[in-house]
Amino acid sequence: MKKLHVDPAQVPPIAVGFGACYATDEIAVKGRRVGFMYREDPDSERDSGWRFMAGDEDQLYMDNPDNVDVYDINLIANIDASVVKHLAAPIGSAFERDADTGRWEKV
Repeated sequence: MKKLHVDPAQVPPIAVGFGACYATDEIAVKGRRVGFMYREDPDSERDSGWRFMAGDEDQLYMDNPDNVDVYDINLIANIDASVVKHLAAPIGSAFERDADTGRWEKV
């Protein structure tokens, strides 16, 4: 079982009701900020379609299913609250964090 960066039972409700998402261990386990996020068609009724990555994971990392898991979006928002303002974006949306400014840019 993975040791998450924050305990899901202890996180305050800052992004509730959005459902589940996929996130890499770079975020959920190591606690890194989200660097790239996109929304695709959901896999299930509970899935929001959001996918969160630190942004520097390579294809080999992403191809390993042990490096990605399903989480409630509230957990990811408690690791990086800057994602919250984009959670209502429609399917097909993608955002990348500018490395110099730290600001989100639509891609």
